[in-house]
Amino acid sequence: MLYHIFYGLSSYFTPFNVFQYITFRAGGAVLTSLVICFLAGPFLIKKLRNMKVGQTVRSDGPSTHHSKNGTPTMGGLLILISITVSALLWARLDNRFIIWLVSGTLWLGFIGFWDDYIKLKRKDSNGLSAKGKLFGQTLFAASFAAYMSFFPANPDYHTVVNIPFLKNVFIDFSFFYFVFVMLIVVGSSNAVNLTDGLDGLAAGCIVIAAFTLALFAYFAGHFQIAGYLKIVSVPGAGEITVFLLAVVGAGLGFLWYNSHPAEVFMGDTGSLFLGGVLGMTAVSIKQELILALIGGVFVVEALSVLIQVSVYKRTKKRVFKMAPLHHHFEMLGLSETKVTIRFWIIAIMLSILSFASLKLR
Repeated sequence: MLYHIFYGLSSYFTPFNVFQYITFRAGGAVLTSLVICFLAGPFLIKKLRNMKVGQTVRSDGPSTHHSKNGTPTMGGLLILISITVSALLWARLDNRFIIWLVSGTLWLGFIGFWDDYIKLKRKDSNGLSAKGKLFGQTLFAASFAAYMSFFPANPDYHTVVNIPFLKNVFIDFSFFYFVFVMLIVVGSSNAVNLTDGLDGLAAGCIVIAAFTLALFAYFAGHFQIAGYLKIVSVPGAGEITVFLLAVVGAGLGFLWYNSHPAEVFMGDTGSLFLGGVLGMTAVSIKQELILALIGGVFVVEALSVLIQVSVYKRTKKRVFKMAPLHHHFEMLGLSETKVTIRFWIIAIMLSILSFASLKLR
């Protein structure tokens, strides 16, 4: 919004030219979402506490989590509001990627909110049915995949996907690219949701992943840089940087209240759309496979659940003491804070490795 207002006035007041620069607006976005979290956080947490929208902790979870019963949830509303307001202020609203990211934020955010609401109403950790949640996610993912099929990020690389660490080596998914995009969006949405189980764990990893993807988006949107790094150039993708920096600011602001011991939990209201945003970004900037590396923590958390469930159904034995993986380490005796920080460190290492992939080709 600010771009459309002030850049149009730059002919009358040249300093307004700064609004044409993505880096300037990205800086404004991260600060705006951070400040919104700081200002609105105490009010929202107090409101949620007064409404008694407290978390119902799993009875079969680690014993150290029982004290968290009653902690306000739906804190993802704070992240959602901060990101949306900041993006609408600082991003170009005529950019197709921004339109889809904002739409995905609102759509998946609503599904998560409805899921949290049902949990609170029933006073139970089980909310919206798995089928209902998956249907809502798939419906949006299918719409996004259809759009990217008819209006690809880069027509020259329509259904092909680059293999990280290899120069000019691609896999052509052909007709299956539509399904591939759906799997990325739905999978990333659920992976972040499964990771949200410890104070600050999901939020911290989201900040790291969003910042990493923000730089990838900037590189992809800059024709010269994309050419130098030998990555697919995507016109308009640089604007995604502004949105993702808003995510970074909101994530840091939320961590202020979500760090151990958490004053508020993210809930599905936040985790579902944040994961979806990461998946949509990876598709939009034609870095689909590198997402598995950047979001490696989310991938491993999701895989731990899949392995646990599939093995238990066949053998009635557990591979992990408890899934997702972060609970396994808690059951081994590690403190919640230690597990969280170690996962953050791993996320940072994976981020560095993903940047290394740009030169190790």
